[in-house]
Amino acid sequence: MSFENAPFSKGLAIGLALTSIVVGLFDVKYYFHLQLIPHISSHHQYWRLFTRNLAFSSSGDLLLAELIIFNVGILVERHFGTLKFASFVLVSTTLSTFLELVTLFLFRKFGLAQLPAGPSALIYSLLYQYARIIPTVYDFRVFGIPLSNKIFTYILALQMSLSRLPGSVTVALIGILSGQMYRSDIVNLKGYRIPPSVARLSTRFLLPLIGTTRPPRRSNFAFPRPPRSGLSDLLQTDEVVTTARPTAGAATGGNNTTSRLRAAARPSAEAGASVVREWVHELTGRTDGTSAGVRIPTETEISQITSMFPDISREAVVGALQRSPNPESAVETLLSSQR
Repeated sequence: MSFENAPFSKGLAIGLALTSIVVGLFDVKYYFHLQLIPHISSHHQYWRLFTRNLAFSSSGDLLLAELIIFNVGILVERHFGTLKFASFVLVSTTLSTFLELVTLFLFRKFGLAQLPAGPSALIYSLLYQYARIIPTVYDFRVFGIPLSNKIFTYILALQMSLSRLPGSVTVALIGILSGQMYRSDIVNLKGYRIPPSVARLSTRFLLPLIGTTRPPRRSNFAFPRPPRSGLSDLLQTDEVVTTARPTAGAATGGNNTTSRLRAAARPSAEAGASVVREWVHELTGRTDGTSAGVRIPTETEISQITSMFPDISREAVVGALQRSPNPESAVETLLSSQR
């Protein structure tokens, strides 16, 4: 999986990692947790309602949050779209912050003194959307208990909710509640969108900072190939069986230079194709004998024997090497064919 079509999830993951590292380096973690007494009630530090969602004070919580964002946030953002997903993050964070403040006020007499730093409520609100809208990929059973591929993500979330009791489990419940409220569309929360001007500014100034969101390039080679060197081997590489769709230039034949290069490399490509067929036959168990006993000659062997027999075509040299256990036997075969 990659951050393809999920730039906001990538920015969220990078931002949380950077802020959490900076908070740890400068030893200012005590500014980022939420505590009703005395920070809110006596000191009126209302800015904590904002700063507590900027960074995690624990490296373990940061690691779990990053894993959940990578496995959950990307899928939800692709389902929502980037604009709706960013709006969801803003609405869910605001709603969960309000619920956290109310919870601290109501349950302070029951020992709930503070809530840990970090946007944990947003993580669990995101998990609620993931559970509701993302289908399972596969199902399995453990001791007769039916499970799905989502169980691994839920285990990470459970570990995060039990890290700093009772505040961590309280934040988890608040996050699930805020996610449910967003999903149920109370007071038209799902219809809110970030203003277009803010979206344009973010696209212009913030999107270049997170880097590319293109998927990683995958090889088109259908079968592994040994490393090669030299111009003739470079020409052979153009004819390797691939899984890529033919381009317009390949469909029309390309320019004259490309056609000549491919024509020069076609004999070696046919020899390579016979090796591929033999490999497939060995893997599938086919014993039709069409290419039995074929071995892969090296370019050095082909060059040596070609220089010894300049009047014999390359195809014949390659065929002799493929049918012979060693170069000496191939030389004897070629000598006997000239008598």
